[in-house]
Amino acid sequence: MATNEAYTAPEAGGKVKISVDPLTRIEGHLKIEVTVENGKVVDAVSSGTMFRGFEQILIGRDPRDASQITQRICGVCPTAHATASTRALDDAFGVKDKITTNGRLARNLIFGSNYLQSHILHFYHLAALDYVKGPETAFFIPRYAKPDLRLPEDINKVAVDQYVKALTIRAQCHELVCMFGGKMPHVAGIVVGGSTEIPTKEKLALYLAKFKDVEEFITKEYIPTVYLVGTVYKDLFSCGAGWKNCVSYGVFPMDDKNTKFLLKPGAYIDGKDVALDPAEIKEYVKYSWYDPSCSNLHPSKGKTVIDLKKKGAYSFVKAPRYMGKACEGGPLARMWVANPDLSPIGVKELKDKYGIKAKKFRDLGDLAWSIMGRHVARAEETYIVMNAVKEWLKDLKPGKETIVPAPVPASGEGIGMTEAPRGALLHYVNIKDSKIANYQAVPATIWNCSPRDDMDQMGPVEKCLIGVPVPDVKNPVNVGRLVRAFDP
Repeated sequence: MATNEAYTAPEAGGKVKISVDPLTRIEGHLKIEVTVENGKVVDAVSSGTMFRGFEQILIGRDPRDASQITQRICGVCPTAHATASTRALDDAFGVKDKITTNGRLARNLIFGSNYLQSHILHFYHLAALDYVKGPETAFFIPRYAKPDLRLPEDINKVAVDQYVKALTIRAQCHELVCMFGGKMPHVAGIVVGGSTEIPTKEKLALYLAKFKDVEEFITKEYIPTVYLVGTVYKDLFSCGAGWKNCVSYGVFPMDDKNTKFLLKPGAYIDGKDVALDPAEIKEYVKYSWYDPSCSNLHPSKGKTVIDLKKKGAYSFVKAPRYMGKACEGGPLARMWVANPDLSPIGVKELKDKYGIKAKKFRDLGDLAWSIMGRHVARAEETYIVMNAVKEWLKDLKPGKETIVPAPVPASGEGIGMTEAPRGALLHYVNIKDSKIANYQAVPATIWNCSPRDDMDQMGPVEKCLIGVPVPDVKNPVNVGRLVRAFDP
């Protein structure tokens, strides 16, 4: 889109306010306002401008509808919502510890394939146009007159070619999802009690054949290109730190009792690792268009009561907080909490291109807490999930059952926590008379793009925008780069 997405207006004292409305190349409706002084952002506001209302839609329905309907919350992560919703239903139906090994593995393969697709989508088709100059076509025309595109011609050509190839690779990832999920988007195969598809030898062989192309693209093109782009935009490793607090619910269970995860649950608060305690999650609405009675509540007590005339409110997004702190979610959060080994690709690229000797993710230090650091975290996580998918495929047993009976209870409640590709995701369900009495969803982007809370703490994206360079207020390129790095 070639239209100008920002307007500027001078304020007293030399400050300039910039409104980016809507922020494009994301899923959903987001408005970002920043105040710039002396070439840097000094204030920021993140406003979710669309009310979705899925909580109200679900009241009175058969609980099993939830895992299908809530997939419509997000156009790019329906599989994550299916996962969180079914985990909540497993809990409420009393079967969360009864899922078969094959059912767990099938779910992981469905979700894992979607993870790979989502991360490739984010870098190439949502974020890359902030760094790559494409042909003068409708898909590539820069939004701003001076888009700050610095890649040398040879590197730029490689990136453009990969942009096109990534479309094919993403399609293959979708096909992998469909093999056990039935269709994509809005999978049918992840249901309460497990997964609907019993694997066959033929389907496992076909999955592996298609997966090899995805694996080759990730290892030979995606990950090296992320590091290569970073060498040209090294300044973007030094801005966008924010609060440096983060939370991860854990994702991809590695045992049938849900005690171990590929990327573990936990939080990092005020420079210290802390265990994840779901009771410490609360939502606040002082600056959101909801009634004050909805504030300071755990999702199990959550309410969704709109107040469009509320004074001071500026977003339909609530403000979730952990231990009262604004926390980042997403690949950076998961990698920081888990602190896994870096990929062999990353270790080599960091040493050769940056002169950095790093073996663990936290060895990156402050470089990780940045615009470009978030892209590195996503690429490294992609490598971890890619390798896990290969192992799950080996462990899945042809012909073995993938689902357990799960009759609808007369009453019950459950909480389902997982990690969408873009961050921590929670669903809560309360069942009475075999119908949904209350349903609450705390989607991933709500953590990152939340407004200020009742304690007047900025949301993570708002805080991360502070200090971001905007040397030309008519071309606020770095504002979009920062927000898009979160994949909202």
